[in-house]
Amino acid sequence: MNEETTAIPGPLDALTDVAGLSVGHAQRIGDGWLTGTTVVLTPPGGAVGAVDVRGGGPGTRETDVLDPRNLVERVDAITLSGGSAFGLDAAGGVVAWLEDQGRGFRPGPDPTQVVPIVPAAVLFDLGRGGNWRARPGADLGRAAAEDAARRGPGSAVPQGNVGAGAGAVIGGLKGGIGTASLVLPTGATVAAVAAVNASGSPLDPGTGALLAEPRRVPDPARHSEATGRLADALRETVRRFGAGERVPLNTTIAVVATDAALTPAQAQKLAGTAHDGLARAVRPVHLMTDGDTVFALSTGGRPAPAGATPIEAAVAFNEVLAAGADVLSRAVVKAVLAAGSVDAPGGLFPSYSDLYGERDVS
Repeated sequence: MNEETTAIPGPLDALTDVAGLSVGHAQRIGDGWLTGTTVVLTPPGGAVGAVDVRGGGPGTRETDVLDPRNLVERVDAITLSGGSAFGLDAAGGVVAWLEDQGRGFRPGPDPTQVVPIVPAAVLFDLGRGGNWRARPGADLGRAAAEDAARRGPGSAVPQGNVGAGAGAVIGGLKGGIGTASLVLPTGATVAAVAAVNASGSPLDPGTGALLAEPRRVPDPARHSEATGRLADALRETVRRFGAGERVPLNTTIAVVATDAALTPAQAQKLAGTAHDGLARAVRPVHLMTDGDTVFALSTGGRPAPAGATPIEAAVAFNEVLAAGADVLSRAVVKAVLAAGSVDAPGGLFPSYSDLYGERDVS
Protein backbone atom coordinates (compact mmCIF):
# COMPACT_ATOMS: atom_id res chain seq x y z
CA MET A 1 0.00 0.00 0.00
CA ASN A 2 1.22 3.50 -0.78
CA GLU A 3 2.49 5.11 2.44
CA GLU A 4 1.38 8.54 1.26
CA THR A 5 -2.31 7.65 1.41
CA THR A 6 -4.47 7.22 4.49
CA ALA A 7 -6.54 4.56 2.77
CA ILE A 8 -6.59 1.21 4.59
CA PRO A 9 -7.42 -2.32 3.43
CA GLY A 10 -11.05 -3.36 3.77
CA PRO A 11 -12.17 -6.01 6.28
CA LEU A 12 -11.47 -8.87 3.83
CA ASP A 13 -8.80 -7.11 1.75
CA ALA A 14 -10.70 -8.53 -1.22
CA LEU A 15 -12.95 -7.56 -4.12
CA THR A 16 -15.94 -8.57 -2.01
CA ASP A 17 -15.32 -5.60 0.28
CA VAL A 18 -17.28 -3.74 -2.40
CA ALA A 19 -20.82 -4.36 -1.19
CA GLY A 20 -22.95 -6.52 -3.47
CA LEU A 21 -20.13 -8.27 -5.35
CA SER A 22 -19.43 -11.98 -5.04
CA VAL A 23 -16.59 -14.07 -6.49
CA GLY A 24 -16.59 -17.76 -7.34
CA HIS A 25 -14.06 -20.21 -8.75
CA ALA A 26 -14.14 -23.53 -10.54
CA GLN A 27 -11.07 -25.44 -11.66
CA ARG A 28 -9.85 -28.84 -12.80
CA ILE A 29 -6.40 -29.99 -11.73
CA GLY A 30 -4.86 -33.39 -12.55
CA ASP A 31 -5.32 -36.00 -15.28
CA GLY A 32 -3.99 -33.55 -17.86
CA TRP A 33 -5.94 -30.56 -16.50
CA LEU A 34 -4.53 -27.38 -15.00
CA THR A 35 -7.03 -24.63 -15.71
CA GLY A 36 -10.14 -22.94 -14.40
CA THR A 37 -12.59 -20.06 -14.38
CA THR A 38 -13.37 -17.19 -12.01
CA VAL A 39 -16.67 -15.29 -12.04
CA VAL A 40 -17.53 -11.94 -10.48
CA LEU A 41 -21.27 -11.59 -9.93
CA THR A 42 -22.70 -8.09 -9.66
CA PRO A 43 -25.77 -7.24 -7.55
CA PRO A 44 -29.24 -7.85 -9.03
CA GLY A 45 -29.77 -5.11 -11.59
CA GLY A 46 -26.11 -5.15 -12.54
CA ALA A 47 -23.27 -2.66 -12.19
CA VAL A 48 -21.80 -0.03 -14.49
CA GLY A 49 -19.02 -1.72 -16.45
CA ALA A 50 -16.01 -0.77 -18.55
CA VAL A 51 -12.82 -2.29 -19.92
CA ASP A 52 -9.32 -1.32 -21.00
CA VAL A 53 -7.29 -3.78 -23.12
CA ARG A 54 -3.54 -3.12 -23.29
CA GLY A 55 -1.96 -6.45 -24.25
CA GLY A 56 -1.06 -7.32 -27.84
CA GLY A 57 -2.77 -10.71 -27.85
CA PRO A 58 -6.11 -10.39 -26.04
CA GLY A 59 -8.92 -12.92 -25.95
CA THR A 60 -12.19 -11.22 -25.03
CA ARG A 61 -15.96 -11.37 -25.34
CA GLU A 62 -18.60 -8.63 -25.08
CA THR A 63 -16.06 -5.84 -24.66
CA ASP A 64 -17.62 -3.64 -27.36
CA VAL A 65 -20.82 -3.47 -25.32
CA LEU A 66 -18.80 -1.67 -22.64
CA ASP A 67 -17.99 1.27 -24.89
CA PRO A 68 -19.60 4.30 -23.14
CA ARG A 69 -21.16 5.30 -26.48
CA ASN A 70 -23.23 2.11 -26.68
CA LEU A 71 -26.65 1.14 -25.37
CA VAL A 72 -26.04 -1.20 -22.44
CA GLU A 73 -24.41 0.42 -19.41
CA ARG A 74 -24.69 -2.34 -16.79
CA VAL A 75 -23.25 -5.83 -16.65
CA ASP A 76 -24.45 -8.86 -14.72
CA ALA A 77 -21.13 -10.67 -14.34
CA ILE A 78 -17.51 -10.73 -15.48
CA THR A 79 -15.85 -14.00 -16.46
CA LEU A 80 -12.09 -14.55 -16.20
CA SER A 81 -10.94 -17.88 -17.58
CA GLY A 82 -8.03 -20.02 -18.63
CA GLY A 83 -8.05 -21.88 -21.93
CA SER A 84 -7.04 -19.08 -24.29
CA ALA A 85 -9.68 -18.46 -27.00
CA PHE A 86 -11.30 -21.82 -26.25
CA GLY A 87 -11.95 -20.68 -22.67
CA LEU A 88 -14.33 -17.97 -23.84
CA ASP A 89 -16.92 -20.77 -23.91
CA ALA A 90 -16.96 -20.57 -20.10
CA ALA A 91 -18.91 -17.31 -20.32
CA GLY A 92 -21.75 -19.18 -22.01
CA GLY A 93 -22.28 -21.19 -18.84
CA VAL A 94 -22.46 -17.99 -16.81
CA VAL A 95 -24.98 -16.51 -19.25
CA ALA A 96 -27.14 -19.63 -19.00
CA TRP A 97 -27.06 -19.59 -15.21
CA LEU A 98 -28.01 -15.92 -15.08
CA GLU A 99 -30.89 -16.50 -17.49
CA ASP A 100 -32.18 -19.21 -15.15
CA GLN A 101 -32.15 -16.59 -12.39
CA GLY A 102 -34.07 -14.11 -14.56
CA ARG A 103 -31.13 -11.70 -14.53
CA GLY A 104 -30.01 -9.68 -17.51
CA PHE A 105 -30.86 -6.86 -19.90
CA ARG A 106 -34.59 -6.76 -20.61
CA PRO A 107 -35.33 -5.90 -24.24
CA GLY A 108 -39.07 -5.78 -23.65
CA PRO A 109 -41.83 -5.80 -21.01
CA ASP A 110 -41.76 -9.56 -20.37
CA PRO A 111 -39.60 -10.05 -17.24
CA THR A 112 -38.80 -13.64 -18.23
CA GLN A 113 -37.09 -12.50 -21.41
CA VAL A 114 -33.59 -11.40 -20.46
CA VAL A 115 -30.19 -11.19 -22.13
CA PRO A 116 -27.46 -11.50 -19.48
CA ILE A 117 -24.50 -9.20 -20.14
CA VAL A 118 -21.30 -11.11 -19.31
CA PRO A 119 -18.06 -9.66 -20.66
CA ALA A 120 -15.13 -12.06 -20.48
CA ALA A 121 -11.38 -12.30 -20.93
CA VAL A 122 -9.10 -15.31 -21.09
CA LEU A 123 -5.49 -16.14 -20.36
CA PHE A 124 -3.17 -18.65 -22.02
CA ASP A 125 -2.58 -21.84 -20.01
CA LEU A 126 -2.99 -24.44 -22.75
CA GLY A 127 -1.06 -27.66 -22.25
CA ARG A 128 0.30 -26.79 -18.82
CA GLY A 129 -1.50 -29.72 -17.25
CA GLY A 130 -0.29 -32.02 -20.02
CA ASN A 131 -3.43 -32.18 -22.18
CA TRP A 132 -3.65 -29.45 -24.82
CA ARG A 133 -7.43 -30.01 -25.13
CA ALA A 134 -8.15 -29.62 -21.41
CA ARG A 135 -9.89 -26.23 -21.37
CA PRO A 136 -12.72 -24.57 -19.47
CA GLY A 137 -16.11 -24.77 -21.10
CA ALA A 138 -19.65 -23.78 -20.21
CA ASP A 139 -19.69 -26.36 -17.41
CA LEU A 140 -16.84 -24.69 -15.52
CA GLY A 141 -18.32 -21.26 -16.15
CA ARG A 142 -21.64 -22.32 -14.67
CA ALA A 143 -19.88 -23.99 -11.72
CA ALA A 144 -17.94 -20.78 -10.99
CA ALA A 145 -21.15 -18.72 -11.12
CA GLU A 146 -22.85 -21.17 -8.77
CA ASP A 147 -19.84 -20.97 -6.44
CA ALA A 148 -20.07 -17.17 -6.40
CA ALA A 149 -23.79 -17.32 -5.62
CA ARG A 150 -23.23 -19.91 -2.88
CA ARG A 151 -20.49 -17.82 -1.24
CA GLY A 152 -22.50 -14.63 -1.62
CA PRO A 153 -21.49 -11.00 -1.23
CA GLY A 154 -19.12 -10.16 1.59
CA SER A 155 -17.39 -13.55 1.59
CA ALA A 156 -13.66 -14.20 1.59
CA VAL A 157 -12.11 -14.85 -1.82
CA PRO A 158 -9.81 -17.89 -2.12
CA GLN A 159 -6.44 -17.02 -3.65
CA GLY A 160 -3.60 -18.86 -5.36
CA ASN A 161 -4.10 -21.91 -7.55
CA VAL A 162 -7.86 -21.54 -7.94
CA GLY A 163 -10.24 -20.53 -10.69
CA ALA A 164 -8.62 -18.74 -13.61
CA GLY A 165 -5.35 -18.85 -11.65
CA ALA A 166 -5.15 -22.65 -11.58
CA GLY A 167 -2.80 -22.82 -14.57
CA ALA A 168 -1.38 -19.31 -14.37
CA VAL A 169 2.39 -18.69 -14.62
CA ILE A 170 4.33 -15.43 -14.27
CA GLY A 171 7.90 -15.21 -15.48
CA GLY A 172 8.35 -18.96 -14.94
CA LEU A 173 6.95 -18.78 -11.40
CA LYS A 174 3.56 -20.19 -10.53
CA GLY A 175 0.97 -17.44 -10.76
CA GLY A 176 -2.60 -17.44 -9.54
CA ILE A 177 -5.52 -15.44 -8.20
CA GLY A 178 -4.94 -12.47 -5.93
CA THR A 179 -7.28 -9.87 -4.49
CA ALA A 180 -6.99 -6.65 -2.47
CA SER A 181 -9.03 -3.64 -1.36
CA LEU A 182 -8.71 -0.14 0.04
CA VAL A 183 -11.21 2.01 1.92
CA LEU A 184 -10.62 5.68 1.13
CA PRO A 185 -10.96 8.58 3.58
CA THR A 186 -14.23 9.44 1.82
CA GLY A 187 -15.59 6.02 2.79
CA ALA A 188 -15.53 4.69 -0.78
CA THR A 189 -14.10 1.21 -1.32
CA VAL A 190 -11.91 0.28 -4.28
CA ALA A 191 -10.86 -3.33 -4.82
CA ALA A 192 -9.41 -5.74 -7.37
CA VAL A 193 -9.17 -9.40 -8.23
CA ALA A 194 -6.56 -10.56 -10.73
CA ALA A 195 -5.59 -13.76 -12.49
CA VAL A 196 -1.83 -13.25 -12.76
CA ASN A 197 -0.29 -14.96 -15.78
CA ALA A 198 2.33 -12.66 -17.30
CA SER A 199 5.15 -13.05 -19.78
CA GLY A 200 7.12 -10.59 -17.67
CA SER A 201 8.45 -11.18 -14.17
CA PRO A 202 7.28 -9.90 -10.77
CA LEU A 203 10.87 -10.01 -9.46
CA ASP A 204 13.75 -7.58 -9.23
CA PRO A 205 16.39 -9.70 -10.99
CA GLY A 206 19.15 -8.36 -8.75
CA THR A 207 17.55 -9.10 -5.39
CA GLY A 208 14.54 -11.36 -5.86
CA ALA A 209 12.30 -8.79 -4.18
CA LEU A 210 8.84 -8.43 -5.60
CA LEU A 211 8.73 -5.30 -7.76
CA ALA A 212 5.62 -4.02 -6.03
CA GLU A 213 7.00 -4.86 -2.55
CA PRO A 214 10.61 -3.61 -2.79
CA ARG A 215 11.04 -3.42 1.00
CA ARG A 216 10.86 -7.20 1.33
CA VAL A 217 14.36 -8.14 0.14
CA PRO A 218 15.33 -11.82 0.33
CA ASP A 219 18.64 -12.96 1.75
CA PRO A 220 21.26 -12.77 -1.05
CA ALA A 221 22.24 -16.42 -0.64
CA ARG A 222 18.58 -17.44 -0.84
CA HIS A 223 18.16 -15.34 -3.98
CA SER A 224 21.18 -16.95 -5.64
CA GLU A 225 19.80 -20.41 -4.91
CA ALA A 226 16.30 -19.44 -6.06
CA THR A 227 17.63 -18.04 -9.35
CA GLY A 228 19.33 -21.34 -10.12
CA ARG A 229 16.25 -23.38 -9.22
CA LEU A 230 14.02 -21.20 -11.38
CA ALA A 231 16.37 -21.53 -14.36
CA ASP A 232 16.35 -25.31 -13.93
CA ALA A 233 12.55 -25.30 -13.79
CA LEU A 234 12.31 -23.27 -16.99
CA ARG A 235 14.58 -25.73 -18.80
CA GLU A 236 12.52 -28.64 -17.49
CA THR A 237 9.30 -26.99 -18.63
CA VAL A 238 10.69 -26.57 -22.15
CA ARG A 239 11.71 -30.23 -22.17
CA ARG A 240 8.31 -31.45 -21.00
CA PHE A 241 6.37 -29.25 -23.39
CA GLY A 242 8.34 -30.80 -26.25
CA ALA A 243 8.33 -27.75 -28.48
CA GLY A 244 11.84 -26.39 -28.14
CA GLU A 245 12.32 -22.82 -26.95
CA ARG A 246 8.64 -21.84 -27.01
CA VAL A 247 7.58 -18.21 -27.10
CA PRO A 248 5.77 -17.54 -23.80
CA LEU A 249 2.06 -16.78 -24.22
CA ASN A 250 0.40 -15.47 -21.11
CA THR A 251 -1.99 -12.57 -20.15
CA THR A 252 -3.01 -11.03 -16.84
CA ILE A 253 -6.75 -10.37 -16.53
CA ALA A 254 -8.40 -8.45 -13.72
CA VAL A 255 -11.49 -6.74 -12.37
CA VAL A 256 -11.25 -3.46 -10.43
CA ALA A 257 -14.42 -2.36 -8.66
CA THR A 258 -15.75 0.42 -6.47
CA ASP A 259 -18.92 1.41 -4.68
CA ALA A 260 -18.33 5.01 -5.73
CA ALA A 261 -20.96 6.06 -8.27
CA LEU A 262 -19.26 6.31 -11.67
CA THR A 263 -20.51 7.01 -15.16
CA PRO A 264 -19.53 4.53 -17.90
CA ALA A 265 -16.85 6.96 -19.08
CA GLN A 266 -15.44 7.30 -15.56
CA ALA A 267 -15.43 3.52 -15.16
CA GLN A 268 -13.44 3.26 -18.38
CA LYS A 269 -10.93 5.75 -16.98
CA LEU A 270 -10.64 3.60 -13.84
CA ALA A 271 -9.95 0.50 -15.93
CA GLY A 272 -7.21 2.38 -17.75
CA THR A 273 -5.42 3.84 -14.75
CA ALA A 274 -5.60 0.49 -12.95
CA HIS A 275 -3.15 -0.79 -15.58
CA ASP A 276 -0.57 1.47 -13.91
CA GLY A 277 -0.68 -0.89 -10.94
CA LEU A 278 -0.01 -3.84 -13.21
CA ALA A 279 2.99 -2.02 -14.66
CA ARG A 280 4.37 -1.46 -11.15
CA ALA A 281 4.12 -5.15 -10.28
CA VAL A 282 5.26 -6.86 -13.52
CA ARG A 283 8.13 -6.03 -15.83
CA PRO A 284 7.85 -5.88 -18.77
CA VAL A 285 4.09 -5.63 -19.21
CA HIS A 286 1.55 -5.17 -22.04
CA LEU A 287 3.65 -7.21 -24.46
CA MET A 288 2.56 -8.62 -27.82
CA THR A 289 2.45 -12.07 -26.20
CA ASP A 290 0.22 -10.83 -23.36
CA GLY A 291 -3.44 -9.94 -23.63
CA ASP A 292 -3.58 -7.82 -20.50
CA THR A 293 -7.18 -6.75 -19.86
CA VAL A 294 -8.72 -4.90 -16.92
CA PHE A 295 -12.47 -4.58 -16.37
CA ALA A 296 -13.94 -1.92 -14.08
CA LEU A 297 -17.22 -2.09 -12.16
CA SER A 298 -19.14 0.57 -10.23
CA THR A 299 -21.97 -0.63 -8.02
CA GLY A 300 -22.95 2.98 -7.31
CA GLY A 301 -23.70 2.36 -3.66
CA ARG A 302 -21.89 5.53 -2.61
CA PRO A 303 -23.00 8.55 -4.67
CA ALA A 304 -20.96 11.74 -4.86
CA PRO A 305 -21.60 14.21 -2.03
CA ALA A 306 -24.45 16.60 -2.78
CA GLY A 307 -23.31 20.08 -3.61
CA ALA A 308 -19.73 19.12 -4.49
CA THR A 309 -18.09 21.56 -6.88
CA PRO A 310 -16.64 20.21 -10.14
CA ILE A 311 -13.10 20.46 -8.75
CA GLU A 312 -14.10 18.70 -5.52
CA ALA A 313 -15.72 15.93 -7.54
CA ALA A 314 -12.59 15.63 -9.68
CA VAL A 315 -10.36 15.35 -6.60
CA ALA A 316 -12.56 12.63 -5.14
CA PHE A 317 -12.49 10.75 -8.44
CA ASN A 318 -8.71 11.10 -8.56
CA GLU A 319 -8.53 9.21 -5.24
CA VAL A 320 -10.55 6.37 -6.74
CA LEU A 321 -8.27 6.26 -9.78
CA ALA A 322 -5.12 6.17 -7.66
CA ALA A 323 -6.57 3.46 -5.45
CA GLY A 324 -7.45 1.37 -8.51
CA ALA A 325 -3.79 1.18 -9.45
CA ASP A 326 -2.78 0.47 -5.85
CA VAL A 327 -5.19 -2.42 -5.34
CA LEU A 328 -4.31 -4.06 -8.65
CA SER A 329 -0.61 -3.88 -7.77
CA ARG A 330 -1.30 -5.46 -4.37
CA ALA A 331 -3.53 -8.12 -5.93
CA VAL A 332 -0.61 -9.19 -8.15
CA VAL A 333 1.69 -9.43 -5.12
CA LYS A 334 -0.86 -11.46 -3.18
CA ALA A 335 -1.40 -13.81 -6.12
CA VAL A 336 2.32 -14.53 -6.36
CA LEU A 337 2.62 -15.07 -2.61
CA ALA A 338 -0.48 -17.29 -2.41
CA ALA A 339 0.39 -19.53 -5.35
CA GLY A 340 1.66 -23.04 -4.70
CA SER A 341 4.25 -24.93 -6.75
CA VAL A 342 2.97 -27.24 -9.50
CA ASP A 343 4.80 -30.22 -10.99
CA ALA A 344 2.67 -31.21 -14.00
CA PRO A 345 3.23 -33.09 -17.26
CA GLY A 346 3.15 -29.74 -19.07
CA GLY A 347 5.76 -28.04 -16.93
CA LEU A 348 7.47 -27.45 -13.61
CA PHE A 349 6.26 -24.21 -12.04
CA PRO A 350 7.87 -23.37 -8.67
CA SER A 351 6.16 -20.85 -6.41
CA TYR A 352 7.74 -17.74 -4.98
CA SER A 353 6.99 -18.99 -1.48
CA ASP A 354 8.87 -22.25 -2.07
CA LEU A 355 11.84 -20.49 -3.66
CA TYR A 356 12.09 -17.66 -1.14
CA GLY A 357 10.26 -18.93 1.95
CA GLU A 358 7.76 -16.06 1.87
CA ARG A 359 4.12 -16.95 2.55
CA ASP A 360 2.66 -13.79 4.09
CA VAL A 361 -0.19 -12.69 1.81
CA SER A 362 -1.42 -9.86 4.05
